[in-house]
Amino acid sequence: MRGGTVQINWHDLQPVLTLDFHPVSRRLATGGGDHDIKIWAIASDESEEKLPTASYVSSLSSHSSAVNVLRFSPSGENLASGADGGGIILWTLHSTDDGEAWKIHKSLLFHRKDVLDLQWSSDGSYLVSASVDNSCIIWDANKGVVQQMLEGHLHYVQGVAWDPLGQYIASLSSDRTCKIYANKPQGKSKNTEKMNFVCQHTLVKAELQNHDESKPPVKTHLFHDETLPSFFRRLAWSPDGSFLVLPAGLCKYSSEVINTAYILSRRDLSRPAIQLPGASKAIVAVRFCPIVFTLRGSQSEGLFKLPYRAVFAVATFNSLYVYDTESAAPILIHAGLHYAAITDIAWSPDAKYLSLSSRDGYCTIIEFENEELGQPHVIHG
Repeated sequence: MRGGTVQINWHDLQPVLTLDFHPVSRRLATGGGDHDIKIWAIASDESEEKLPTASYVSSLSSHSSAVNVLRFSPSGENLASGADGGGIILWTLHSTDDGEAWKIHKSLLFHRKDVLDLQWSSDGSYLVSASVDNSCIIWDANKGVVQQMLEGHLHYVQGVAWDPLGQYIASLSSDRTCKIYANKPQGKSKNTEKMNFVCQHTLVKAELQNHDESKPPVKTHLFHDETLPSFFRRLAWSPDGSFLVLPAGLCKYSSEVINTAYILSRRDLSRPAIQLPGASKAIVAVRFCPIVFTLRGSQSEGLFKLPYRAVFAVATFNSLYVYDTESAAPILIHAGLHYAAITDIAWSPDAKYLSLSSRDGYCTIIEFENEELGQPHVIHG
């Protein structure tokens, strides 16, 4: 493994607020405070000491405010971007004689305030967005229209995640709650069931055993309140949908506050199954590696009894932790990477690169050696 902060001028030295890898190529899209989206080609530098390189490819310049979130569709044919003010743009990839060009496909205008997070459905037909207007919106990406509004949060919605199996949407808000919406289709429209997401669980507090076991359990909030100095609480499902990881967690034992992330099992999304070890600063983002790996054999202390290892990255304001589901401790810790808060995480489709964006205007790219994370596991469907 090698890599670190790449010292190039990503966004005119403005904060880099989001990034995402194209699911097929090694193109990296970044968005920032300069209102721009930039596409970069990521490559390895063959000399031993050098960092991976990012070469500028193109700019997508149609937003008139800071770009907070970028997400490629699963096929890579579309890119969704959400910005301050509530605007969302869907871009479509066109091949040209000169290579490639991203052109505006639809502008989605309904949110009244800043869009902070986005995620595509696994078939790329729909998109869910989270906003400072306290709502999430499900969009029909082909028609560019609102499919459904998800309301109920009392403060900014700072993270949203669509279950890869299509059954659930999870949202995380600075009102200190996580909501799990389940799809309960109603009626049929043109022979297809009409999507209808209904709130099934609201995670607010949990009971923790008191240090003094003679006393009753303590009811404690699961998440930081709105004073957490981050606009992002980017949560994530595992690639197979078997569990969900929630950032911005906190536990109070007497007067001590411990920062954590919670893992929810798909079998019971009403309460955390596992709490990750405490981090020194609040956790703001989680992202899963798109590839799962074969077991290494130390399953006895694993987080979950899975037939393979899932790997995920967890970012605090200033550190990166990488976990796998076969061991309780992180397999990688990188601290002190940036001078300002980390804002987003992205994995390349082949798991060779892991990238972070930061408000300090720079991005970090970590490059893994071949099979450093393990042997890819083939899931037989």
